[in-house]
Amino acid sequence: MVEMECQRWASKGINIRYQIRENRVGYKAGALKEGLKRSYVKHCEYVVIFDADFQPEPDFLRRSIPFLMHNSNIALVQARWRFVNSDECLLTRMQEMSLDYHFTVEQEVGSSTHAFFGFNGTAGIWRIAAINEAGGWKDRTTVEDMDLAVRASLRGWKFLYLGDLQVKSELPSTFRAFRFQQHRWSCGPANLFRKMVMEIIRNKKVRFWKKVYVIYSFFFVRKIIAHWVTFCFYCVVLPLTILVPEVYVPIWGSVYIPSIITILNSVGTPRSIHLLFYWILFENVMSLHRTKATLIGLFEAGRANEWVVTAKLGSGQSAKGNTKGLKRFPRIFKLPDRLNTLELGFAAFLFVCGCYDFVHGKNNYFIYLFLQTLSFFISGLGWIGTYVQ
Repeated sequence: MVEMECQRWASKGINIRYQIRENRVGYKAGALKEGLKRSYVKHCEYVVIFDADFQPEPDFLRRSIPFLMHNSNIALVQARWRFVNSDECLLTRMQEMSLDYHFTVEQEVGSSTHAFFGFNGTAGIWRIAAINEAGGWKDRTTVEDMDLAVRASLRGWKFLYLGDLQVKSELPSTFRAFRFQQHRWSCGPANLFRKMVMEIIRNKKVRFWKKVYVIYSFFFVRKIIAHWVTFCFYCVVLPLTILVPEVYVPIWGSVYIPSIITILNSVGTPRSIHLLFYWILFENVMSLHRTKATLIGLFEAGRANEWVVTAKLGSGQSAKGNTKGLKRFPRIFKLPDRLNTLELGFAAFLFVCGCYDFVHGKNNYFIYLFLQTLSFFISGLGWIGTYVQ
């Protein structure tokens, strides 16, 4: 389809080409590096990058290029993602809540305060000179976008986020695809932190406090510790306090403060505020998967460089009414091809803690524990998301 469209425009005299690689060396970073080697790139100043499921509006370049043209210090203009299939199932609604917070708060604030924020890998325009100065695309991790952004930032380049420039895209609507995506998004930054921390410390082109911000806030807190704290506190510490009655967690620490943080995290998607409770349970389940992925990345274990393309079902069409071949409810009485044993194991652990609290406890934690047990159990069986018949 893309090749035919390029041929149609080329027949009208437009300078457009369709090119692909014959191999997957370096995966996405390898493809981007190969693309910049083309002879016609020498005559270009900017490169715009979209993943296959993104649908930019016709005026995308007219609304974004001027920021690069009139400010030579800007290396990247990042657009916001909008999701055509956010209402497809509960899984996509949960993803929308997490990603909307990322765009509305993290990247909006990072851009407006001239602090560092990462490239999202798509829906962005790079100044080719900045890419070259930063050392080009590298395939040493599975987050080549973040890798380039950090190196460019350390050389003094600025980034701009345009929240009102929105590009339609698709969320993974099967739990298997979502797990692979989250593994890459959690493992990659941890692995990049391992490989770049000394390079950041030794850098002489940026101020000391920017180094502290990138190492501590961007990497250590947001990409590593955030997953560990969520998992350890909600899925390990609180349940164990039931089995060890000498340990007491005050209610402000176990309920009030976490509730305030959760409500603040929902500001990006006010239409889904009624799903906050489900989102909390879902994020706690995924914190186990993300914690495991960050440890793999930090210690560069077996799956550190695993690259699995995130499968999409073409829900941009199904959202318009073409739902042929899609089954929107899980096959309850048919087990998946592969059980998620780690999630099932934690479901058993939480169930035991809940039963003990029901019999001997005083804080009524068993209500939360039984609901969290159900969430881990459903995830362990993969009974979430859209299924293909």
